[in-house]
Amino acid sequence: MDSSLDKDINDVFDANKNKAFRFGEAVRWILKSNDGQLIGRIAAFTNKKYKNKGDDVPVGGMGFFECINNPDAAILLLDTAKKWLQEKGMEAMDGPINFGERDKWWGLVTRGFTEPLYCMNYNPPYYVDLIEQYGFQLFFNQICFGIDPQKPIEQKIFDRHAALAADPDISGKLINKKQLPKFAADFTTVYNKAWAGHGGLKQLSAEQVMIMFKKMKPVIDERIIYYAYYKEEPIGMFLNLPDLNQYFKYMNGKFGLLQKLYFLYLKKFKPSKKFTGLVFGVVPEWHGKGVDAFLIGECQQQVQVPSKPYLAYEMQWIGDFNPKMINVAENFGDTFRSRNLVTYRYLFDREKEFKRHPILI
Repeated sequence: MDSSLDKDINDVFDANKNKAFRFGEAVRWILKSNDGQLIGRIAAFTNKKYKNKGDDVPVGGMGFFECINNPDAAILLLDTAKKWLQEKGMEAMDGPINFGERDKWWGLVTRGFTEPLYCMNYNPPYYVDLIEQYGFQLFFNQICFGIDPQKPIEQKIFDRHAALAADPDISGKLINKKQLPKFAADFTTVYNKAWAGHGGLKQLSAEQVMIMFKKMKPVIDERIIYYAYYKEEPIGMFLNLPDLNQYFKYMNGKFGLLQKLYFLYLKKFKPSKKFTGLVFGVVPEWHGKGVDAFLIGECQQQVQVPSKPYLAYEMQWIGDFNPKMINVAENFGDTFRSRNLVTYRYLFDREKEFKRHPILI
């Protein structure tokens, strides 16, 4: 059940493609059986920019872990990553995580072993035992939420949406691919006000966001990216994309000419019926004023179109250290917890007190 392309993985370990190499390094190993069969893999990495609130020791990462259901094989892989990280001066190991941004390949699935979203980790249930028996401890849960986008929104959301929709100073706009610089700038404004400085997240520039938007442009569905404004000043955004895994799962990790042609065919004649939430945010001064309900209500009107219906929706994960965003997700309407992933931590000093990720205030 692949959720990514080979190129996606290779780019993580390409110093010309991954900016994380400016601040750290990465190494990979594979494990073979005595008869030459591939039975496991693991990567380890250091990154000076990787910090979580409350960290009091240098922390490295391990990821891209795959292993047969054999504790000895898992121990050998994990010991190898641990030894390398110790040699680099690390005192703890988080995993499985990505060497780079947190929106890809982050966490171990512990509940909801269903088809993953694009570039989301997937693993069999027995991985949980392999990781926990080694000594990893739960650092934080990563909670995904699902919803049936064809159900009517709850009355309380409808009422709050209606109240803001009646305010002449409040407006909403769907993204327009012909005006990407404007919407990239508006995204930057909301993102930097809502998230920069929390959980190690840094300020973004409009130029960085524009690069991201250009990459997304071929798969953007203009119906499902929505902004809220107060007197033309951006105050909230709801960014969604069709789940690309509905296309790429047929391509066996490749994306050559034939696969690109097939992708265009699928996109036109068999469009994805599932979409995924990437970013939902409201600037702090508008928290608690109904902007979240306004965004939800506006987008709901767009996806309940009989000619192009979306039948499933799943949000990217929210850390359990962020109760405010968990509350927003649970107030979307008839949401359910669709899957749970875990970021684990292993302290090399086994006598040191273990602390979970602190709650964001």
